[in-house]
Amino acid sequence: MSEPAQLAEPAVAAVVPAAPPPAPAPQSEPRTSHLPPPAAHAQPLSAAFQNTVSVVQDAEPQNALTQKFTEPEWAALRELRAQLPDVFADAFPDRPKPVAPVTIWGVTIDAASPRDARVSVVLMKFLRARDLDVPAARTMLTETLRWRDAFKIDEVVKASYDEKTFGNIGKIFGHDKEGRPVVYNLYGENKHAFDDVDVFIRWRIAFMEKSIGELDFETRDQTLQIHDYGGVSVLFGRNANQKAAAAQATQIFRDYYPEFLSNKFFVNMPSVLSWVFWIFKSILPAKTLAKMNMVGSGRSTIAAALLPYIDASQLPKRYGGDAPDFA
Repeated sequence: MSEPAQLAEPAVAAVVPAAPPPAPAPQSEPRTSHLPPPAAHAQPLSAAFQNTVSVVQDAEPQNALTQKFTEPEWAALRELRAQLPDVFADAFPDRPKPVAPVTIWGVTIDAASPRDARVSVVLMKFLRARDLDVPAARTMLTETLRWRDAFKIDEVVKASYDEKTFGNIGKIFGHDKEGRPVVYNLYGENKHAFDDVDVFIRWRIAFMEKSIGELDFETRDQTLQIHDYGGVSVLFGRNANQKAAAAQATQIFRDYYPEFLSNKFFVNMPSVLSWVFWIFKSILPAKTLAKMNMVGSGRSTIAAALLPYIDASQLPKRYGGDAPDFA
């Protein structure tokens, strides 16, 4: 159909194009931007970037310890946390489902609502112990919960232990320069402590739980340990009970108490007792062994090893510090 040759209103005709209008074209971007619409050409985000965005957009409850977590640690933590209902179900198959909140080391974990800074610190211990391998950390956490239930950890902690035998072989005294509690094991104080290996293990676990009770999981989640073999007879090295107790306790702490050790010092240890270190070496991972230090005897020798970590005001005089000795 041709365009009319004459129109009654020439003013309108002057603004009408002579040729048919072109087919409608897609609207162009505003001249102020050359970016395409975000959904049109968006590329898939990398997992790392998604995690970064998630942290920014979905802020986690924080404390001084969680603020030190890395992005890969946060990613692993979220993955493990999402599996907590299944972890609890596996650990406590005979309990009603869903499993009620569980308290471990004074921190209550609710699988249905686990977003809590102290819970994050506890879960991170299992992840770090397994190099952020989430399935391995899940297995470790599950087995720890099972062991604590079977061992009846609450009864072990509340039990009474002979004061004459165990009263002087474990002390919690002072803090290191980072504020961590310092825990002393004084095996030369009573040669009968190892007469019954099972009783010793129960006492040792109860003492470990008491030491952990000094941690708040907000600013501190590790202890510094000192094992003092002063006064231990060289016959100690030939006693099967001590060897069995050392091996059993080490394995328990390796399997069910992850990442509680900042540093460990063996002091006043005669060379004949070097088997103690070799037991650790055969059981513990390399990164844990790296925290262990063999120290000789003598106040000045021990002080040289400990004072870089513990202020003199927090270190008993017997080890070269200024603090009073144990009562």
